Amino acid sequence: MIKKGDTVRFLSAVGGGIVTRVDEVKKMVFVEDADGFEIPVLERECVVIDAINEETNFPKKDFKTKPASSVEQVQNLVNETQNAKPETRNEEPIIETPEGETLKVLLAFSSIDIKQLQTTSYECYLINDSNYYLFYNVVNGENDAWKSVANGLIEPNMQELLTEIKKEELSAWEQIRVQLIPFKQGKNYTPQSVIDFNLKINAVKFYKLHSFTTNEYFDEPAMLIDIITEKEKEAENKKLTDISPEEIKQAMFQKEETRRPRIFKRPQVAEIIEVDLHINELLDTTAGLSNAAMLQCQLDKFHAVLDENKNRKGQKIVFIHGKGEGVLRKEIEKLLKTRYKTYYFQDASFREYGFGATMVTIK
Repeated sequence: MIKKGDTVRFLSAVGGGIVTRVDEVKKMVFVEDADGFEIPVLERECVVIDAINEETNFPKKDFKTKPASSVEQVQNLVNETQNAKPETRNEEPIIETPEGETLKVLLAFSSIDIKQLQTTSYECYLINDSNYYLFYNVVNGENDAWKSVANGLIEPNMQELLTEIKKEELSAWEQIRVQLIPFKQGKNYTPQSVIDFNLKINAVKFYKLHSFTTNEYFDEPAMLIDIITEKEKEAENKKLTDISPEEIKQAMFQKEETRRPRIFKRPQVAEIIEVDLHINELLDTTAGLSNAAMLQCQLDKFHAVLDENKNRKGQKIVFIHGKGEGVLRKEIEKLLKTRYKTYYFQDASFREYGFGATMVTIK
C-alpha cells in the first residue's frame, strides 16, 4: 500500500515523484514532481521505487534537509540579487507606417467554440494598430459595481489577450470604460489626446453568428469594436443634439462632401512555422531508445525552435505532437505555462491538424 513520503513512478506515463497525500476513499495519491507540481494519480497507476538504488528520469527532492530560517532566506535572496548579472534585452525596433500615425485601437471578442454561441466562453483582446505605445485600463461592471479587468502597457502594432469571459459574466460586459494614454519612446512625436470612453455593448450580439466576422487580425471570425470610431460617433451625436433648427435647415442645402475611407495596411506577418515532433520525423531509427529518451529528444527540438524564434514577436509556430496518450502534449503545455509563460498558446486549427497540434505565438 502506498503511503505519504513514498517515491513512486507512473506506470502509464513518463515521470513520477514523492507522494504528498493519499485519498484512501477514492484510491488516489497526489504526487509532487520535480517542478513542484502536485499530480493526482490512481493508486494502481503507480509503483513504489527505491529512491537510493533506482534510477529515475526526474531529480529527487531531499525532504530531510532542514529548511532555512526566514532571516537566512531573506539574506540568501539579497546575496543572489547582488551577484546576479543584469539581463540584456534585445528589443525589436518598432516599424512605423504612415497609416499608423492615426490612432487605431480595437476591442476584439473571439469565441472559444463558435458553433456553441449559446454556451461558449469568449476571449477579449486589445488591438493596438498604430505607431504609439498605449497605457491602457479596461473597466467593466453592472449595478454600479465597477472593476478593472485588465491594465498595462501594449506596444505598437500588437494585440494582447486581456481576459476570458464566461457566459454568466456577459452581463457585466454590456458597460465598458476604456482609458488610453498614447505616447512614443525616445523620439519626437505629435501628442495624442487621452482616451476615456464609455462603451455599451448589447449582450445579445454575443449569441448571434453574424456578429463575428472575418478580419485581418485573427484566423477565426471575431467581433471587433473600433474604440476611436465609436468615440467619434458619440461626439458627432452629441453635436447634433446641440444644433439649432436653423443650422439644420442651412446644412440641408449644402452639398455633402463625400469622403473616401482610408485603407489601413498592416505590416506583413511571417508565415506560420510548422514543426513535426513525431519521433520518426526527428530520428532515422529509435532502436535501443527508451520512451524517456525519445520524449527528451522531442522536447529538445521544441526548445531549439522556440530559442531560434524568441526575438520574432508575433511569429506563430505550430508544433505537431499527435494525439496518442497525450504525454508529449502535457509536457509541452507545462513548459509553456512555466518556462515560456510570456508566450500565448492555443490548440492549432482543427481542420488542418485535428486534435494533435499546439500553436504558440511569440510575445
